Amino acid sequence: MLCLGSDALASLPRNLEETYQRMIERIPVELKKDAIRLLQFLVHSKQPLKLAEAQEVVATQVKYKPREFDVERRLLRKTDVFRGMAVVDTNKELHLAHFSVKEYLLGKKQFNIVTASISITWTCLTYLTDINGSYEEMKRNFPRAICHVALAQASEDIVRATVRFLEKEVMFQQWTRLYQADRAGVSNPGSPQGSRLYYVCFVGLIAPARDLISKGADIDVQGGYYGNALQAASLEGHQEIVKLFLEKGVDLNPQRGYHVNALQAVLSKGHQEIRNNKPYPKRGWFRELLTESDADLNAYHEVYGSALNNVSYCGHQEIVQLLLGHGADVEIKGDKCGDALNAAVKQGNREIPQLLIRHAREANPGNPEYSQLDLIIHSKAGSNDPLTSEDA
Repeated sequence: MLCLGSDALASLPRNLEETYQRMIERIPVELKKDAIRLLQFLVHSKQPLKLAEAQEVVATQVKYKPREFDVERRLLRKTDVFRGMAVVDTNKELHLAHFSVKEYLLGKKQFNIVTASISITWTCLTYLTDINGSYEEMKRNFPRAICHVALAQASEDIVRATVRFLEKEVMFQQWTRLYQADRAGVSNPGSPQGSRLYYVCFVGLIAPARDLISKGADIDVQGGYYGNALQAASLEGHQEIVKLFLEKGVDLNPQRGYHVNALQAVLSKGHQEIRNNKPYPKRGWFRELLTESDADLNAYHEVYGSALNNVSYCGHQEIVQLLLGHGADVEIKGDKCGDALNAAVKQGNREIPQLLIRHAREANPGNPEYSQLDLIIHSKAGSNDPLTSEDA
């Protein structure tokens, strides 16, 4: 049996943090910056990093100017310099060796989200600027090209570099051929259907969006899967960009796009978050769209009907009250759920139907239909009998 002396025992790391610190210190000085950058990708990438992609990261030199992608740097097998912190699985994907590695790294300044995002973004922009070839060649030979600009807006240099990248037609076409954020599930999305501003707004890059607008980008131009930049930003919940567009006097009612107008897009985002058990969009933001703009509350969507239909179906009484207070029409019908009353009833809601009927009675005091509906709802209020579409 091997017995360690007291000096040897004293030299052993005392805890995991010290163990990982020593692993970092053992990385050769000339390789450390590349190794750190690769670890930044591993900590913050949403998907596992393939070995081929790891080589692309290392082959992209961002330490010195000019930043460039160098194919010959691929030959340097640097992924083993932090053995113990990362492992390669049977699918040839690189992972952090243990969740404690990520916890340790996140405690270091180099790995906080802002610092790491700046490094990742420089890598992506440099990489995408230097690669070339046909779509098939780039997909096969440059797998890391599917990355997109990280949220590194704390750096003015990054913002300027991002805008310069997008302003170059060749770069813009190349990026959108490889990756279109609004069609992320499509392997070959083809030529971009939206503007530069559209894609920047969709991914929530407020600083580049502001820069592009100051340089003359048209905030009302139509195009892209969701119709226009405002709807894309609204759908993704990018409040700062929506506020920016309101300040610039954007047309909120183009009657085009996936959700007809920005209000419908915001509400659709809320519907998605409800299904995923996430908080509904803040009432304050929605109130801004209502009170600080000329958005059409009753804009018609062939599937959802109106904004009121949408929130009635979702069961959000507070937003229903807000819409009614601003003049929403309770009788607009959509293909999915009929009018707002039917939409609320389909979800088994009791309070919203009462609210809708009370509002309709006040608006149409002579209509006996609403009085009858009110009686039906009150008759079931004290029982467990659900409201049905037949009732409505």
